[in-house]
Amino acid sequence: MQNNKIKIDIISDVACPWCYVGKKRLEKAIKEWDGAEIEIEWHPFQLDPNIPKEGLDRDTYLTNKFGSVDGPLEMTKRLEESGKDEGINFNFGKEWLAVNTLPLHQLLHIAGEEGFKDVLKERLMKAYFDENLHLNDVDVLCTIMSEYDWSVEKTQKILNDDAIAYSVKQEIAHYQQRGVNSVPFFIINDKFGISGAQPPAAFLEAFQQVAPLKIIATGDSCDPSTGIC
Repeated sequence: MQNNKIKIDIISDVACPWCYVGKKRLEKAIKEWDGAEIEIEWHPFQLDPNIPKEGLDRDTYLTNKFGSVDGPLEMTKRLEESGKDEGINFNFGKEWLAVNTLPLHQLLHIAGEEGFKDVLKERLMKAYFDENLHLNDVDVLCTIMSEYDWSVEKTQKILNDDAIAYSVKQEIAHYQQRGVNSVPFFIINDKFGISGAQPPAAFLEAFQQVAPLKIIATGDSCDPSTGIC
């Protein structure tokens, strides 16, 4: 019996700007799609698991990654333009803070069990890239999670739960073993792989041609091996 649903597994990181762009482009494609029902499942990835708990200010982060600040800031102009096209207000001002995203994935893990992972993914990306909120601050995270009726105690318990952190790390390792080394990466019906923030047309093509495994497109993405986004 054929399953009429189209399942999309999305591997991404909150700290990946092209993942944010890719999310918006996929949503555009889904709005245009008039075929089978589409089901989305988010999976974690960490572009830089070595960022310290206290985070890194913008200039330190860029200097560590690229050796300077001016060049990378110039590169962000392209991101900002791409973001505007998708309704994203990328803000890489001096208040922006690079954080270790493992705790964010822990929150997303439980949000997935409760059925609002997609909503929380959007909220965290907006907080990180638009609002310049410091997402390594437990008080900030508790405030965000209160929007979804989570108590301070519940949020703190999840953030401090080593078993949840372990599950997240295992899931990251699983997709790395499958060959995912840059994000965003979209797996459609476990057959099509789409790498990068593709335009809606690439997703629509994949929806129509769910067939033997192949990478049908490679676009803008974040690669932890180079640090380039």
